Amino acid sequence: MPKRYLVTSGLPYSNGRPHVGHVAGALLPADTYTRYLRACGHDAIYVCGSDDNGVAIEIRALQDGRTPQQISTHYHERQKEDLEGLGICFDIYGGTHQPAYRERHERFSRAFFTRIHEKGFFSKRKTRQLYDPQAARFLPDRYVKGICHHCGDHETNGDQCERTGAIIDPLLLKDPISVITGTPAEVRETTHWYLRLNDFEQPLKEWLESKQGQWRPSVLNFALGQIKQGLPERAMTRDIEWGIPVPLDDPDAQGKVLFVWFDAPIGYVSFTAALCAERDADESGYERWWCDPETQIVNFIGEDNTVFHTLIWPAMCMADERFQLASHVVANNFVNFRLGDDTDKVSKSRTPNESPVWIEEYLKRFDPDALRYYLTAIAPETARTAFDPDDFVARINNELVAAFGNFVNRALTFAARYFEGRVPDRAGLTDVDREQRTRAEQAFERVGRNIEGFRFRAAVEELMAFARDCNLYFGNRQPWATRKTDLADCAATIATCIDSIAALALLCSPFMPATTERIFDQLNATDRQVGWRMPESLPSGHVLGTPKILFEKLEEGALR
Repeated sequence: MPKRYLVTSGLPYSNGRPHVGHVAGALLPADTYTRYLRACGHDAIYVCGSDDNGVAIEIRALQDGRTPQQISTHYHERQKEDLEGLGICFDIYGGTHQPAYRERHERFSRAFFTRIHEKGFFSKRKTRQLYDPQAARFLPDRYVKGICHHCGDHETNGDQCERTGAIIDPLLLKDPISVITGTPAEVRETTHWYLRLNDFEQPLKEWLESKQGQWRPSVLNFALGQIKQGLPERAMTRDIEWGIPVPLDDPDAQGKVLFVWFDAPIGYVSFTAALCAERDADESGYERWWCDPETQIVNFIGEDNTVFHTLIWPAMCMADERFQLASHVVANNFVNFRLGDDTDKVSKSRTPNESPVWIEEYLKRFDPDALRYYLTAIAPETARTAFDPDDFVARINNELVAAFGNFVNRALTFAARYFEGRVPDRAGLTDVDREQRTRAEQAFERVGRNIEGFRFRAAVEELMAFARDCNLYFGNRQPWATRKTDLADCAATIATCIDSIAALALLCSPFMPATTERIFDQLNATDRQVGWRMPESLPSGHVLGTPKILFEKLEEGALR
């Protein structure tokens, strides 16, 4: 096993609130995985933060009549609050242009660019670029929309086709339009520095092929397919004002900044350095996480970030020769929004602000763990899925309420009513009771194996399968009958149920951490065991807490 794990999520742009798609794709699975690693006793940190530089922030600032700093700081704080409200537990949530992180992040990014430049992996060349004559400025990728030259999509941004994931050459867009003024763009000449991705085609191919059988086939097939087509040089500088100035003593570099997708992944490194400085007063501790081959780095991303994390960022690291490449790049597809027969992509322009699809709105009315459970149950691991408000209500009621919560409540209520709220004696344990404990031990193995394989959807299905087994056990043992005919047998049944409840508390901890705490409270487990294993039984006579409903039943249409 590696000595340590470094887990990252793709940095959300600080130009809007997080929605269920952001959470399901890159954030929730990373949190779940990190919680599992820690339960297993591994040294693991979870690093994330907001992506504050670049075109997306400038565009939002122009739309809202505010400065990019005001926009990025506002949404950085809202994102952090919403995600923490959902139980996402970061070791650090930095920001590439936030006051507490800006100096360090700029220093790391400029040094990274300089090292690659000194090694000769950049090509400086004059190039043609789209220009808005009305706004009197060049138009970097996301400032342009037009008809995609790959698939004919009319709503394509000038950086990447959302339909196919392919890299776009903005100059090949048909009928390009400026996002700033809405007027047709024209072509003019400018100078930029291009990363020669073609120099890394063979090492990237060998690295990716070494991941066969470990990574999701869709991720590998996409990345290897891009290499087969030939990797183009990619401009790593931009003609905009908001970002990190290009660190070159060259007149042509004046007024240019680093491409946001050059500096954004460096945020993983600079935020790790900030965490080390905060914990140990020594930012150089980041090298233990990034330069030591005994650290396993795991990137969680959405499908639109696949090209950057499987090709561009690894090529940057190969050029720099200082940092370890990712052990795993776990890419999830998009989560759409379904209402009735209509399915659409979640977006700021299409999805109503008051919809619970936005995390901020959801948290005002509903249990965070219910959303964590549902988004894991519909995780878009191999294909796009949809957040369906009606399906959400049905699954919470039929699974969390009727199966999981029902078992916990009926067993603890029985103990409160007939055993004075204490753990009954186990002297009457039978082979059936011991088999139930074995099922719990097997559940730890099955759930854990799926988490380690990044099959979170299957893992939560195994969790729910064990909850249903617990209900079946309770029903087959009929403690309401044996209470009158064989009290020792009834006591053994309820004691076994309490053991199963403790197992459920730990099994659900990566997925629903607040539920784990609520169960521990009801068990009155002051010495809360941590670990990925069947917990030791609470002693006979242990005083239990007060039984409470774990999950509230939702009314039909509650999320509409």
